Amino acid sequence: MTTIKGPAIFLAQFIGDTAPFNSLESICKWAAGLGYKGVQLPTLDARFIDLQKAAESKTYADEIKGIVNAAGLEITELSTHLQGQLVAVNPVYDQLFDGFAPEAYR
Repeated sequence: MTTIKGPAIFLAQFIGDTAPFNSLESICKWAAGLGYKGVQLPTLDARFIDLQKAAESKTYADEIKGIVNAAGLEITELSTHLQGQLVAVNPVYDQLFDGFAPEAYR
């Protein structure tokens, strides 16, 4: 188990509209300041990572990795928890889950 780097933190639980929780750079500096070594990136908020851009541009993906690495952190995972729930949602919950779904998929 010498390859595990940690501890890591799940950033989605902290993201918000005020600093340091409103941008990838500032939240990574915050997490590093608390002693974390890795971050799990939330993928539902384009302020942290735009999955479409990352899929289309290696340069963009490298920039995201560079922002995280500049804070002394590693990306441990991409969090797709909410998107995963949308795949298997029962029609009874359709309106409740619309708040998580991009408008084009509601």
